[in-house]
Amino acid sequence: MSDLIEDDKLVEVSYKVTDAKSGQVLSAVEFPIAYVHGHNDILAPQVLEELEGKTVGDIIDVPIDCNSIFGPRDETLVFTDLLQNVPEQFREVGTTITMENDKGEAKNFIVTRIDDKTLTVDGNNPMCGRQVIFTLEILAVRDATDEEIEGGGKANDDIGLNEALTTHGVKAHSIN
Repeated sequence: MSDLIEDDKLVEVSYKVTDAKSGQVLSAVEFPIAYVHGHNDILAPQVLEELEGKTVGDIIDVPIDCNSIFGPRDETLVFTDLLQNVPEQFREVGTTITMENDKGEAKNFIVTRIDDKTLTVDGNNPMCGRQVIFTLEILAVRDATDEEIEGGGKANDDIGLNEALTTHGVKAHSIN
């Protein structure tokens, strides 16, 4: 039995995402996340490629251009309005506001700036335009069960990998 990461192996990792320019940690999980290699493509392809053949205890750094994942920054998604036009519950930096267009399509905007007179929201993903280092520590590698292979992750896990990475919800530190 090999403990190298390859298809059909359940892999548990912890990770952090660091801004390559500033060195600031943008996100870090407090609890390990698990996936089944070759059956869950939630991680970026370049990350999965770097994990292939690694084993427990290995730590890898994968540079990622976030524009390739989230697209380039779009300044037309940044809006500033007078503070008096914004309801009180949205007057805090970091607050997410969901807005709909005329077609009923929802888009999240994050309050990024408030001063005495104005409030600014940004509809870009906070990772747009960033170069980051995705640092992963491999905590466990083992043969996945049939149930885990079918589901793409650890059986009976309370927190799924999809939730962890799409919402930064596994007790992740917020992205600035």
